[in-house]
Amino acid sequence: MKKLILDRFEGGYAICKEDGVEKLFGIDRQELPKGAKAGDVLEISDEGEISVNEEATRQRLEKMAARQKKPSKRA
Repeated sequence: MKKLILDRFEGGYAICKEDGVEKLFGIDRQELPKGAKAGDVLEISDEGEISVNEEATRQRLEKMAARQKKPSKRA
């Protein structure tokens, strides 16, 4: 199973990146589950089925929010 982050939409494609890797993938919008949005964690099964991992998405958003609240170390 592969995990991707849905980064943005460009035309008819969803631009996704593999978590922790700077490699981008273009997936036809019609292949995505209904309601998929930027920031979602997508899972692609070995059979090629794409789903949104709601729990991983929630955890990712919470982690990002916590980072933004952290005070900067710059003076």
